[in-house]
Amino acid sequence: MWYVMQVRTGTEENIRCQCQRLISSDTLERCFIPYYQQKKRFQGEWHIQERILFPGYVFLITQNLEKLVESLKKVIGMTKLIGTGDEIVPLSEAEISLITKLGGESTESIVKISQGIIEGDQVHILSGPLKGLEGAIRKIDRHKRIAYLSVDMFNRTVDMKVGLEIVAKNKEKNNEH
Repeated sequence: MWYVMQVRTGTEENIRCQCQRLISSDTLERCFIPYYQQKKRFQGEWHIQERILFPGYVFLITQNLEKLVESLKKVIGMTKLIGTGDEIVPLSEAEISLITKLGGESTESIVKISQGIIEGDQVHILSGPLKGLEGAIRKIDRHKRIAYLSVDMFNRTVDMKVGLEIVAKNKEKNNEH
């Protein structure tokens, strides 16, 4: 089961390290923070930087929620595990598959930069983790090479940013209406 812990933005790595250090591996299978890659231009060159995909959240995989909750009391700075009301709710299959699709099967869970083209007012993703998720794209910042997506996560709609490089823009529209 996958759970999500809310933490103060900026403390994600510190909390992840504490969890890995303080919680035994038979209780906590994996603790991770999904990142996304973004291209930034400085000193006249393009560089790939990694940013946290969901700022303020750390992901935990466990089969024993009770033991995990008990162990998390040792972690300094944890806010709460995400759920509804007082009940701690694991991520749904759809949420888990979205995270694994975006981050790939790697244990790093890094959303690589996608490549796409714009035809008229439609975005077509040619390669990368956004392929098939065109419908979730809300906005594209071509200058910053970022796509803004709206996805259902943590029992609500969450906005997230991922790297997207538009390699061509075609103003022509197919008049098939």
